[in-house]
Amino acid sequence: MLTRIDHIGIACFDLDKTVEFYRATYGFEVFHSEVNEEQGVREAMLKINDTGDGGASYLQLLEPTREDSTVAKWLAKNGEGVHHIAFGTADVDGDAADIRAKGVRVLYDEPRRGSMGSRITFLHPKDCGGVLTELVTSALPGEH
Repeated sequence: MLTRIDHIGIACFDLDKTVEFYRATYGFEVFHSEVNEEQGVREAMLKINDTGDGGASYLQLLEPTREDSTVAKWLAKNGEGVHHIAFGTADVDGDAADIRAKGVRVLYDEPRRGSMGSRITFLHPKDCGGVLTELVTSALPGEH
């Protein structure tokens, strides 16, 4: 089922300033950056380490690009900080269905496009001990 912590999502007001903090403080470098128009965010993925399943673990820094985005609303309510945790899986569709069958609300009927060409869905935080949880199936090399 779930094979690793794929990333921890951190919401921020100023992506460039936050990237510089992680670079200067911990030596983490940007592995990938993109704008996800559908989700209304500009993001940077900072690679922490490779994992035994061929994937990696990242910090995902998220800056909203519009006021009506989920991350903008979250920042307005909570301020900067940990937004979600994401677990890697080889089968986001199957694992989401299995988790839904256990009574946990899955927020998307069908997985959506995530960072670096991945397929993602989210689990409702009220069903996960207050933690917004993401399931991620990474794109295969060359699929970005």
